[in-house]
Amino acid sequence: MKILVTVDGSDISSRAVKFALKLAKQSAAGSSVAVLHVDPPVFPGVERRIGKEAVQTYHVDNHAHAFKAARKALGRTRVPVEELTAIGEIAGTILAVAAKRKVDLLVMGSHGRGAVKGVLLGSVSSKVIAQTTIPVTIVR
Repeated sequence: MKILVTVDGSDISSRAVKFALKLAKQSAAGSSVAVLHVDPPVFPGVERRIGKEAVQTYHVDNHAHAFKAARKALGRTRVPVEELTAIGEIAGTILAVAAKRKVDLLVMGSHGRGAVKGVLLGSVSSKVIAQTTIPVTIVR
Protein backbone atom coordinates (compact mmCIF):
# COMPACT_ATOMS: atom_id res chain seq x y z
CA MET A 1 0.00 0.00 0.00
CA LYS A 2 1.33 3.45 -0.96
CA ILE A 3 0.33 6.04 1.65
CA LEU A 4 0.76 9.79 1.29
CA VAL A 5 0.60 11.77 4.53
CA THR A 6 0.65 15.55 4.61
CA VAL A 7 2.42 17.55 7.30
CA ASP A 8 2.48 21.18 8.41
CA GLY A 9 4.61 21.02 11.56
CA SER A 10 1.65 20.76 13.95
CA ASP A 11 1.00 18.12 16.60
CA ILE A 12 -1.98 17.00 14.55
CA SER A 13 0.19 16.29 11.53
CA SER A 14 2.57 14.30 13.77
CA ARG A 15 -0.39 12.17 14.81
CA ALA A 16 -1.24 11.71 11.14
CA VAL A 17 2.30 10.47 10.47
CA LYS A 18 2.08 7.99 13.35
CA PHE A 19 -1.28 6.77 12.07
CA ALA A 20 0.07 6.34 8.52
CA LEU A 21 3.02 4.33 9.84
CA LYS A 22 0.71 2.12 11.87
CA LEU A 23 -1.42 1.46 8.77
CA ALA A 24 1.65 0.69 6.67
CA LYS A 25 2.94 -1.79 9.27
CA GLN A 26 -0.45 -3.53 9.39
CA SER A 27 -0.77 -3.68 5.61
CA ALA A 28 0.83 -6.05 3.19
CA ALA A 29 4.59 -6.24 2.85
CA GLY A 30 5.97 -3.58 0.56
CA SER A 31 3.89 -0.78 2.01
CA SER A 32 5.49 2.65 1.98
CA VAL A 33 4.80 6.11 3.33
CA ALA A 34 5.54 9.39 1.57
CA VAL A 35 5.47 12.46 3.81
CA LEU A 36 4.57 15.66 1.97
CA HIS A 37 4.83 19.31 2.97
CA VAL A 38 3.36 21.90 0.63
CA ASP A 39 4.36 25.50 1.16
CA PRO A 40 2.14 28.15 -0.41
CA PRO A 41 3.86 30.51 -2.83
CA VAL A 42 4.78 33.99 -1.67
CA PHE A 43 2.53 36.87 -2.68
CA PRO A 44 3.12 38.36 -6.13
CA GLY A 45 5.85 40.97 -6.08
CA VAL A 46 7.54 39.69 -2.92
CA GLU A 47 10.28 37.90 -4.85
CA ARG A 48 11.12 41.11 -6.71
CA ARG A 49 11.39 42.98 -3.40
CA ILE A 50 13.44 40.53 -1.34
CA GLY A 51 15.13 38.48 -4.06
CA LYS A 52 14.89 34.94 -5.34
CA GLU A 53 17.46 33.61 -2.87
CA ALA A 54 15.54 34.97 0.13
CA VAL A 55 12.32 33.36 -1.12
CA GLN A 56 14.11 30.02 -1.57
CA THR A 57 15.51 30.27 1.97
CA TYR A 58 12.01 31.06 3.25
CA HIS A 59 10.60 27.89 1.65
CA VAL A 60 13.52 25.73 2.83
CA ASP A 61 12.99 26.98 6.40
CA ASN A 62 9.24 26.27 6.23
CA HIS A 63 9.85 22.75 4.92
CA ALA A 64 12.40 22.11 7.68
CA HIS A 65 9.96 23.29 10.34
CA ALA A 66 7.19 21.05 8.97
CA PHE A 67 9.43 17.97 8.88
CA LYS A 68 10.97 18.48 12.32
CA ALA A 69 7.97 17.07 14.19
CA ALA A 70 7.32 14.48 11.48
CA ARG A 71 10.84 13.09 11.83
CA LYS A 72 10.31 12.65 15.56
CA ALA A 73 7.08 10.77 14.84
CA LEU A 74 8.87 8.57 12.30
CA GLY A 75 11.45 7.51 14.84
CA ARG A 76 13.29 4.39 13.75
CA THR A 77 10.57 2.87 11.65
CA ARG A 78 11.33 0.04 9.28
CA VAL A 79 8.63 1.18 6.89
CA PRO A 80 10.14 2.80 3.78
CA VAL A 81 9.57 6.55 4.12
CA GLU A 82 10.20 9.31 1.60
CA GLU A 83 10.08 13.04 2.31
CA LEU A 84 8.56 15.23 -0.39
CA THR A 85 8.37 19.00 -0.65
CA ALA A 86 6.40 21.22 -3.00
CA ILE A 87 5.44 24.84 -3.44
CA GLY A 88 1.95 25.69 -4.64
CA GLU A 89 -1.70 25.98 -3.74
CA ILE A 90 -1.93 23.43 -0.95
CA ALA A 91 -4.99 21.31 -1.80
CA GLY A 92 -4.30 21.29 -5.54
CA THR A 93 -0.67 20.36 -5.02
CA ILE A 94 -1.56 17.53 -2.65
CA LEU A 95 -3.97 16.16 -5.26
CA ALA A 96 -1.38 16.47 -8.03
CA VAL A 97 1.31 14.67 -6.01
CA ALA A 98 -1.14 11.93 -5.00
CA ALA A 99 -2.18 11.37 -8.62
CA LYS A 100 1.39 11.42 -9.95
CA ARG A 101 2.57 8.92 -7.34
CA LYS A 102 -0.57 6.75 -7.71
CA VAL A 103 -1.07 6.50 -3.96
CA ASP A 104 -3.64 4.15 -2.45
CA LEU A 105 -4.49 6.33 0.56
CA LEU A 106 -4.14 9.94 1.67
CA VAL A 107 -3.75 10.65 5.40
CA MET A 108 -4.25 14.21 6.63
CA GLY A 109 -4.57 15.93 9.95
CA SER A 110 -7.52 18.18 10.65
CA HIS A 111 -7.35 21.15 12.96
CA GLY A 112 -11.12 20.93 13.47
CA ARG A 113 -11.82 24.65 13.44
CA GLY A 114 -15.56 24.11 13.15
CA ALA A 115 -18.14 24.74 10.45
CA VAL A 116 -18.16 28.53 10.48
CA LYS A 117 -14.39 29.01 10.44
CA GLY A 118 -14.05 26.16 7.95
CA VAL A 119 -16.41 27.91 5.54
CA LEU A 120 -14.77 31.29 6.00
CA LEU A 121 -11.15 30.15 5.94
CA GLY A 122 -11.53 27.10 3.72
CA SER A 123 -10.35 23.70 4.86
CA VAL A 124 -7.56 21.99 2.96
CA SER A 125 -8.87 18.57 3.94
CA SER A 126 -12.39 19.48 2.76
CA LYS A 127 -11.05 20.66 -0.59
CA VAL A 128 -9.00 17.48 -1.03
CA ILE A 129 -11.91 15.19 -0.11
CA ALA A 130 -14.22 17.01 -2.52
CA GLN A 131 -11.84 16.69 -5.46
CA THR A 132 -10.37 13.19 -5.23
CA THR A 133 -11.36 9.60 -5.80
CA ILE A 134 -8.49 8.40 -3.61
CA PRO A 135 -9.57 7.29 -0.12
CA VAL A 136 -8.74 9.94 2.50
CA THR A 137 -8.33 9.35 6.23
CA ILE A 138 -8.60 12.40 8.46
CA VAL A 139 -6.77 12.27 11.79
CA ARG A 140 -7.67 14.60 14.66
